[in-house]
Amino acid sequence: MDNQYAVGWGTLALINAGLAQGKNRTGLNWFLLSLALGPLATFILLLIEKR
Repeated sequence: MDNQYAVGWGTLALINAGLAQGKNRTGLNWFLLSLALGPLATFILLLIEKR
């Protein structure tokens, strides 16, 4: 079960990196931030405006 959790968390981080690049943000930074914050980083990305 722990392995599935890690795969899901990593997938979410990749999705967040793609969302960040779509908003003209640095994908790598958001990927790393998402590894630490997970769903909270997704919520933040949804709230910020596109540059």
